[in-house]
Amino acid sequence: MARWWRTGDTDEGEQTLESMPVGLIELDTDWVVRYINAAGEAMVGHSRDELVGRSYWEAFPGNVDNEFGRAYQEVVATRQPQTVEAFSPEPLNQWFEVHAVPTPQGLWLYFTETTTRRQAQERLALLARVGDELAATLDAPMTVGRIPRLLVPTLASWCTITLVAEDGSWRHAGGWHADPARSPLVRHYAEAALEAFPATAPLLRAVSTAAPVTLSADELTGARLDAVATGAARELLELLGPGSITVLPLRGRGNVLGALTLVRDRHRAVDAADLATATEIAARAGLALDSARLYHQQRRLAQELQRSMLTAPPEPDHAQVAVRYLPAAEAARVGGDWYDAFLQPGGATNLVIGDVVGHDTAAAAAMGQLRSMLRGIAVTGDAGPAELLTQLDAAMTQLELHTYATVAIARFEQCDSELDRGITRMRWANAGHPPPLVIQPDGTLAELASWRGELMLGVDHHTERSESVVSLDRGTTVLLYTDGLFERRDRDLDEGMSRLRAAAHELAGLPLDDLCDQLIDRLVEGTPDDDVALVAIRLHRQDRPRPAEAGPQRVPPTVPADASTR
Repeated sequence: MARWWRTGDTDEGEQTLESMPVGLIELDTDWVVRYINAAGEAMVGHSRDELVGRSYWEAFPGNVDNEFGRAYQEVVATRQPQTVEAFSPEPLNQWFEVHAVPTPQGLWLYFTETTTRRQAQERLALLARVGDELAATLDAPMTVGRIPRLLVPTLASWCTITLVAEDGSWRHAGGWHADPARSPLVRHYAEAALEAFPATAPLLRAVSTAAPVTLSADELTGARLDAVATGAARELLELLGPGSITVLPLRGRGNVLGALTLVRDRHRAVDAADLATATEIAARAGLALDSARLYHQQRRLAQELQRSMLTAPPEPDHAQVAVRYLPAAEAARVGGDWYDAFLQPGGATNLVIGDVVGHDTAAAAAMGQLRSMLRGIAVTGDAGPAELLTQLDAAMTQLELHTYATVAIARFEQCDSELDRGITRMRWANAGHPPPLVIQPDGTLAELASWRGELMLGVDHHTERSESVVSLDRGTTVLLYTDGLFERRDRDLDEGMSRLRAAAHELAGLPLDDLCDQLIDRLVEGTPDDDVALVAIRLHRQDRPRPAEAGPQRVPPTVPADASTR
């Protein structure tokens, strides 16, 4: 052993260095190893006889161009100590923290192996990141499909996610390899494995038993590989050269929704801490998938309930009606908004817009009841909007329907003299709802100066309801809408209304369907925070044939054809 110290008590110095728990390597100015202590031998797995007198770069070639090599070169050049922590590749394959100190004779490297600590930190960070990913989106299947990219190489050499659909079919959702160039090979293997696999395949066993399955290196060689994969999948698996495989079921609440497959190369042993971390991730992914499944079931139920209530509007002569409904981003917020359009027996066209207080399936059910009651009341006679709201409020009290709702009704009617003059009367009443938006033929917006929002329904059925009346030229467009169209969490209501009015003015010249679509695109900007319901009518001129853009006339058979124009 080379003696590099310059003290008189060499035996005591040597004993001190040999008893240190910290590894020490001394390099001379030519990067030749002059000394390594006992702790250092244990950490690097080489004896001093194998290292002393040998070039450091030859003994540890993986450190030539990594963080360690760059730091050592800089320490020698600047004569300033540095501490660096990094992963040392082959032949060590471990994390080290090294304190490099320059000396007149070369370089001292004090080092400790930090793999266990570093891996624990990485596992905690990995759990946090996976949790954040799963919590940040409602599209759990897509997010779960990205998990392999997060787990490799911390927990495995390569990894795949397989999901089970509601109909029992399987699909490959994602995969990744520590060497990105081999990731396509992983994907091809995973897809081929789903086309045909033996009854003993670990994926099938994990999903059917809801228990983890681990295969050792001995079970992945020779003829025993036939129990894992067949055909093209077997050939691809041989190319990937697995050392061990662990398949973890993705368990939901009472069912298995997929599997997480972790594969380690032959040089990488199964680590209990890695397996525990992967098991926790699989549990979180399974719950996220199950929550997403329940969310979509609830959302479909609410939407189907609501859409079943939102029927196609009538198309009275020379009046074109368009309706739109856009559900909110959250399943729990589907439910309370509705639109309606119908003709009364005398031929008057009625547009209705409403919003039940609450955002859930209970609100959707209440909406259905209110809408049906209002329709039933309206078609038994020719009552005006105020009377309809009064009767609906009384019916809610009589039937003990304990809910609240804002509703606006606009009725379009016309006498013979108004027909001759080319105008139509709009009578409307408002129970706490935003007012109609009236776009005149020249694109300007009418100011409904006399309107006031009266008490919403469900508060006091004795409330007196009033009506406003305005005469409209033919060519006018009227929009009724719910607050989801213009209200935003980060803006006040006045700003939202201003944006709505500005957009309506700018888009006024478009065909009615295009006007509705572009109005929603411009104001909603993606998936809305709240439901959006919209019903619009355009009063086409009556001295000309019904325009093609309005579609064919469609009125109930109980309404005389000439009455639908009045």
